[in-house]
Amino acid sequence: MEIVKYEGNNLDELITQAKREYGKDVKIISYEVMNERGFIPFLGKKRYALFIQVPTQEEGFFDVLAKEEKNEEIDKFLEKIEKMIDKKIEPLKNAIVKGDSALLDLPAHAAQNSKLDFAQEFKEFTGDALDLIRLLLKKDVDPKVAKMLVKESCGLDIDANKFDLNTSFFKEALVNAIEKKIKFKGPLKIQKGAFKVISFVGPTGVGKTTNLFKIASELVLNQKLKIAVISIDTFKVGAIQQARSFSNILNIPFFAITDSKNLKKTLQNLSGIDVVLIDTVGRSHYDYWRLGEMKEILGSGSDFMDISLVISCNYKNSEAIEIVNRYRTFFPISDIFFTKIDETYKPGILLNLPIKTDIPVSFISTGQKVPEDIRILTPERMANYILGESL
Repeated sequence: MEIVKYEGNNLDELITQAKREYGKDVKIISYEVMNERGFIPFLGKKRYALFIQVPTQEEGFFDVLAKEEKNEEIDKFLEKIEKMIDKKIEPLKNAIVKGDSALLDLPAHAAQNSKLDFAQEFKEFTGDALDLIRLLLKKDVDPKVAKMLVKESCGLDIDANKFDLNTSFFKEALVNAIEKKIKFKGPLKIQKGAFKVISFVGPTGVGKTTNLFKIASELVLNQKLKIAVISIDTFKVGAIQQARSFSNILNIPFFAITDSKNLKKTLQNLSGIDVVLIDTVGRSHYDYWRLGEMKEILGSGSDFMDISLVISCNYKNSEAIEIVNRYRTFFPISDIFFTKIDETYKPGILLNLPIKTDIPVSFISTGQKVPEDIRILTPERMANYILGESL
């Protein structure tokens, strides 16, 4: 793909030009707002930079084949590929017949080694404890985390001289361990007139705006609090419009700002408000410059506000750890807010992340609907997600 940049003083005209040149379905990635300096500073014009994505034509292997006349050499080549594929998937067919789902992604020799590694890694456990560990590993729980949690609910089996669960129920054992090892922030209990400030930060696409308004709906509709929303996401196309629409539905004040002075001034002028929710622009955890820019916009307010880090449950565990570690170098993270639990069947991140980072967990998003698709995380609910039980 190719990224094309347009610059001008009218964003609508830039979008129209892009659609005229590349078609009405052109993909708009983002835009930036810049202030042009004039002889009189406060009369400077706004200048926009619009970025669009233009697909490039790439010719692949099968495109080449399609252009060639069908001949015996191509037929033989494709037949050879089919035989290679059949040979590779034969072990998987046998695994399916035997019902050995844990080994479906492994060739025969790797599966055997996996069994040996498991026996060696968890040789101190027996019985139900081993079964629970196997289940946790299938859910993408880190082996060290799984071992630590299961051991919390074990006693010593005298006959085997190994650890086994001291309860017959996996959920009871897991809940007991989670209560001891993971911190939970619990429900938002905010007194009227408290002037609480909560900011939501995190990478692009994790659902910060949608889930912010799920929280806002709870505070307005159920707790009858006076809420204001501030957005500093002026980078993504449509972000301000979406936030403003949600605010209008809830009939709450909404502000869009671009710098730290405006944020400080806006907060000072919000009299009679109980809670201020701040929506931030999604930033890559590898983009230190952008993260620093966002920290500057939040300014000194980050010292007294709660900063909730929003993480998607479909992230790989290693990437999620990296996100937390990089964001916490810029912001005092108060809690982890999980989203998109409905988009993964391996939610091991729910256990791995809070245990490895020692950061409390707060909420979990279960879908896109506002305001109903959100839950307060509890040990019981977390265990249910891991075990795949109904909620």
